Amino acid sequence: MIFQDRIHAGLSLAKALSSLNSQKDTLVIGIPRGGVIVAKEVADALHLPLDIICPRKIGAPYNPEFAIGAVTESGEAYIDPDLVRRLGIDKEYLDEKIAEESKRAAERLRLFREGMSPRDILNKTVILVDDGLATGATVKAAIVSLKKEGASRIVVAVPVSPPDTASEIKALADELIALHVDPGFMAVGQYYRNFSETTNSDVLQIMQKL
Repeated sequence: MIFQDRIHAGLSLAKALSSLNSQKDTLVIGIPRGGVIVAKEVADALHLPLDIICPRKIGAPYNPEFAIGAVTESGEAYIDPDLVRRLGIDKEYLDEKIAEESKRAAERLRLFREGMSPRDILNKTVILVDDGLATGATVKAAIVSLKKEGASRIVVAVPVSPPDTASEIKALADELIALHVDPGFMAVGQYYRNFSETTNSDVLQIMQKL
């Protein structure tokens, strides 16, 4: 399955989520940056409010691009215990990176949600949207954080995922809607004809219209 762009992916997800159309006490939460483009289409099509959560990846020592977990603006983190054990990562490193990336996540959230009232998801169903799963680190951290905020149900909705990550997300969330689970997965971008970078300005334009 190939998507034209993130807008097309969002519209396709909305069809799969049609049972939640105009559902009471339900909202869509996107993960910046690309996930917000997808989430907007889902929210608009289902006539639901839109908000965001800002997890940040935590990289491995000496290889920051290799995610061992992620943390949200609230400080709630998901850390892969197997990777920590295999790489011999100590608690001091994890504590330092969690604090550092949580601060950056909070700064990003303030930028995108400036002037908005605090996010309220207590006893609500959350449709958590991203433009695709790879390791799923940021989505896992978001799930942990949203549960702590009191979400009654979390539905993760993504256009594409590898099978192993899909299984891991199913174990954490109440439901996973993944349009294409591909054993040959290599990167999220391979499933989009147009996977151009989403900028902060793109996200701000969406958030300022809410």
